[in-house]
Amino acid sequence: MGHHGRVSLTGLDRSRPRPGTGAHQTRGAWRGLPGPDSIWWLALVAAAFTVSQFAYLTLHAQLGWDEVVYVSQVSSHAPAAWFDPARSRGVPLLVTPVMMLTSSVTALRAYLAVVSGLGLFGALLAWRRLRPAWVLALAGLLLGSLWVVRYYGSRAMPNLWLALAGLAAVGLFLQAAAALAPDGGRQPSRRRAWWLLAGLAACVAVAALMRPGDAVFLAAPLVVAVLVVGRWRRWQLAAAIVAGLVAGGLEWAIEAYARFGGVFPRLHAASAEQGGLGLHLGVLAELHALNGPVQCRPCTIGWQHPALSVWWLALPALAALGLLAAHRAGRLGSGLLAAVCGLVVAVQYLFLLDYADPRFLIPAYALLAVPVADGLGWLLTGVRPGLRPVTWTLVVAALALQLVSQQSVLYKELHTHNNFSRTGADLNRLGVVPPCLVRGKLLIPIAYYAGCASAPLPADAGPGVHVAVLKVTGNGPPAWARGWQPHRLRGTPLTAFVRPPGR
Repeated sequence: MGHHGRVSLTGLDRSRPRPGTGAHQTRGAWRGLPGPDSIWWLALVAAAFTVSQFAYLTLHAQLGWDEVVYVSQVSSHAPAAWFDPARSRGVPLLVTPVMMLTSSVTALRAYLAVVSGLGLFGALLAWRRLRPAWVLALAGLLLGSLWVVRYYGSRAMPNLWLALAGLAAVGLFLQAAAALAPDGGRQPSRRRAWWLLAGLAACVAVAALMRPGDAVFLAAPLVVAVLVVGRWRRWQLAAAIVAGLVAGGLEWAIEAYARFGGVFPRLHAASAEQGGLGLHLGVLAELHALNGPVQCRPCTIGWQHPALSVWWLALPALAALGLLAAHRAGRLGSGLLAAVCGLVVAVQYLFLLDYADPRFLIPAYALLAVPVADGLGWLLTGVRPGLRPVTWTLVVAALALQLVSQQSVLYKELHTHNNFSRTGADLNRLGVVPPCLVRGKLLIPIAYYAGCASAPLPADAGPGVHVAVLKVTGNGPPAWARGWQPHRLRGTPLTAFVRPPGR
């Protein structure tokens, strides 16, 4: 214990392994390759992540419902869709550079694949002085191999960007804390400390831009760590975190007053939209949706492919092994902080929502990848030399099996999608062309591809506006659309009721 009863982790976060941990005993195994602490390992993993996404760009060249909401805010292809209270403007800001030049979805995917690879590299780089590069590369491989991470790497959705910002924020927090430590020694200069604090604030701001609520769950354990851990008790750290939250959440708060009557009314509306936040056993729902579908709402399906879920069930044990390994290497504080932040970010989805989506847990996976990599790294280099052939075989075989299984799930999900672009083109052929308005079932993505506005409720539309109402085939149109011409839309369960010209 530190002075005055405060928790102290002095000496528990040295980046250089202790003698006997095996890192210095395996240099011969790296002969002919970049050194085990070379930055090239991080670059290689990030590049592989981007390349793996390029292999599937054409397979998910359509925008999904949520993507249309974000992209339409900055695209000239169609009027902006309704931006509901639960969303924030980080993703539209992210895609603005490419959408200003083209409405090509393939170009958007390529742009996001490159930027997500750079983001992974940057997030791992934020841990550079806290772990050997090869351990960080292993963490990046573990994260990037997950089907849900590769699936959303090139999609206009916020979860992966929140994950990378969170991973980087924890790394920069730890490095800044070390730089501010009074027992300097070989610690970085104060100038570097301020750069690290600025980076910490920027990462928290990015997280808040993407999802303000999740950013609060990320920031909370960091602020608690500042308060209770003696070595990290620096006001500059708390100030950087709060500054990041304010900077990233300011637009959301301004919009809350401009559109929803204030912050609390917006939060209430967002909660109601999600079915109300409360105590729910979402763990089972997330487990059932782990291998697809991409959204399980309501989550009444059975457990999909249980054999492919072993890694998820083993994740707590692997993280615990990593914390033990980090303790042996003198890095317990950093591993524990990453694990706690990951678990806190996951709490709202595991226990507060009554539906599931695999992408919700990406931020938790990113942070837990660090202790898991610590554990696997210890199995590779920290056990007795006589056991290493066995542990190497087990770890490599497990990683290969994980890659294959995750690839199979990814392939399945990439081939499971709606052809919104074809449906939009069919509406155009029926005379529903701009200026136009689409209402009814799946209105947002279909309206976007038709170049139309979308509206969830009946609204006045002048005689010059072409209007279509989409209903599941077999269901009649609403009373205000009676007499409109029905057209069955090929490849869908929908019928479009098109307003006759002049009405």
